[in-house]
Amino acid sequence: MKLDINQIKDCLPHRYPMLMIDRIEDLIPGESAVGIKNITVNEPFFQGHFPGIPIMPGVFIVEAMGQTAGVIVAKSMSLEKSGGLVYFMSMDGVRFRKLVGPGDILRLCVQKDRSRENVWRFKGKAYVKDTLVAEATFTAMIVNKGTT
Repeated sequence: MKLDINQIKDCLPHRYPMLMIDRIEDLIPGESAVGIKNITVNEPFFQGHFPGIPIMPGVFIVEAMGQTAGVIVAKSMSLEKSGGLVYFMSMDGVRFRKLVGPGDILRLCVQKDRSRENVWRFKGKAYVKDTLVAEATFTAMIVNKGTT
């Protein structure tokens, strides 16, 4: 299943400048997704990270993986209809392998590792072309809107 930006916005509460994925190329609800983030020189974080040497902050790469996972959960549990939200709980084994900058296309491959009730664990890898640039294992909790 493919999702465009409007379908992603139906699944996630994030909006500019914090929406970190532009499309979903391959979604298997309850299992996996491949998200895409087109990195442009106009990204707001490049103003300060770093002037003259634009590098995408690693935490935003992990956030993009998390948002891709959020789409998996939203589509698996029909959260776009119920108003549920997906929150990070933990991040483990985070590794940054290569720098990401303007002109790169970030491919975010996220796989569900396991889930129990409202807690899901994922493994994510981020690529530019065929080069691994980051990886992480992370856990998220699903909550109803208003119960934060």
